[in-house]
Amino acid sequence: MGLSGVFGPESSWPDQDLIALSAEFDPDLVVAAYAAGVFPMPLPESGWPDAMGWWSPVHRGILPLDDLRITRSLRKSVRRYTVTVDAAFEDVVARCADPRRPSGWIDGRIVEVYSALHHAGVVHSVEAWTPAGDLAGGLYGVSLRGLFAGESMFHDPVIGRDASKVALLGLAAVLDDGVEGRLLDVQWVTDHLETLGAVEVDRVDYLRLLGEALELPPPRWEAI
Repeated sequence: MGLSGVFGPESSWPDQDLIALSAEFDPDLVVAAYAAGVFPMPLPESGWPDAMGWWSPVHRGILPLDDLRITRSLRKSVRRYTVTVDAAFEDVVARCADPRRPSGWIDGRIVEVYSALHHAGVVHSVEAWTPAGDLAGGLYGVSLRGLFAGESMFHDPVIGRDASKVALLGLAAVLDDGVEGRLLDVQWVTDHLETLGAVEVDRVDYLRLLGEALELPPPRWEAI
């Protein structure tokens, strides 16, 4: 089925970020979605609170691995933390899903399915720890061959200055292993991500980059 997968060809998608709704939601569908350039996100504030929304932004955010912006202050922050991979996945997801966070969207369905995909080796977390051993920040996302699709990130407002950015740099180090063409998808460009070099590409260009990334071998997730 190629990139179109279960969502049909891109030419049939609406000219908006939300392209589909479904009652179905399971690990196999999630993997098929990412391979097609689509990701899930619930719509709790909409008229369809029980439906899963499927998104493919018209202007997709990516973070080019060869053009990361690392400021002098961020280089200093890197030295304050220890970065790990898959050391505290459940804790990272729980912190990302904290209902006190503004615009929270991670519900029980997301936690259940992405936890199953983590145990299957498809979803990974990256953590940033203080010298005292406290979790200061982290992120998690989906890894399919040469694609890493970032889902959510957090930092502790008290002890975690720049910790989510440090975790993201740790992720970039895993992905930037000498294999050209890996794709770091960040969904939408935020001010936070823009400071690191995130840019927008049109949907059609993202799907082309995705097709190339899916032909590449995966990175070694034990490396950091």
